[in-house]
Amino acid sequence: MSIQGEKYFTLVSELPKSIEAYLGICKLKVVFMLVLTAWVGIILAPDAGRTAVTQFFSLLGIGLVSAAAAAINHVVDQERDQKMARTRHRPLVQQQLTSFQASIFAACIGLSGVGLLLIFSNWLCAALTVSALFGYAVVYSVFLKHMTPQNIVIGGLAGAMPPLLGWVSESGVMSAEPWLLVMIIFTWTPPHFWALAIARKKDYERAHIPMLPVTHGVKFTKLCMLIYAALLMLVCLLPFLIGMSSWVYLIISSLLNVFFVQKIIYLYFESKSESAMQVFRFSITYLLLLFVVLFVDKLVL
Repeated sequence: MSIQGEKYFTLVSELPKSIEAYLGICKLKVVFMLVLTAWVGIILAPDAGRTAVTQFFSLLGIGLVSAAAAAINHVVDQERDQKMARTRHRPLVQQQLTSFQASIFAACIGLSGVGLLLIFSNWLCAALTVSALFGYAVVYSVFLKHMTPQNIVIGGLAGAMPPLLGWVSESGVMSAEPWLLVMIIFTWTPPHFWALAIARKKDYERAHIPMLPVTHGVKFTKLCMLIYAALLMLVCLLPFLIGMSSWVYLIISSLLNVFFVQKIIYLYFESKSESAMQVFRFSITYLLLLFVVLFVDKLVL
């Protein structure tokens, strides 16, 4: 085999690993959740007569921009990721990709996503999506995350935007209703992420990231989680109270909130990090089920 043939064979054989590395910096599970909540925003918005194809490409645009934000976060955080057990296997830390490659990839998929939104959605949705990217990839990742223990509270707004993005992609206008969905995710984010921060407290200490358990202690963090969970229970009533959803949503969301609060109360009196991870995992299931119920409630009932 010639030298050129060997290089070609090596390139082809390494292609699956390269694809896996690029997908790895996209945080696909997180992007899936964001797209799901954006889809619910589309379903709950007033019917604008848009086709399923148009809606699909709008969601694809939101997903690509979200993945771009995740890739930028990997670039920004790679030095700190080396110090954390949870993140030390990420592609940039393992030198599977360079910062330049990741940045070019983020730019390509981000611009592609914005282009899809301008073509298949509207300029307002595109502008709000770019604002959310800036809020997460720059305001949160570059500044807030390393400046204040309230980083996840303030920065959580960017991650809470997808329902609004979906609604605006469908209607083309800002409305009060999708902001209720934003409030749900915004209120859910602190207890969700603080549970992980409690379980990975030593990691954040090594990386010098001022998460609340590091700066104010685990017990105080658990108390804050309880307060936010109680507030979340109240916020979840709002879609029913304004007529966005039916009794089905009210009953199931109330049960989910009771389970969530119960798990946090148990965590409050429990010191094991495994309990914190259980709360973290349940919080993901909680949000997924909550938005699935909103979707089914609107589409089927």
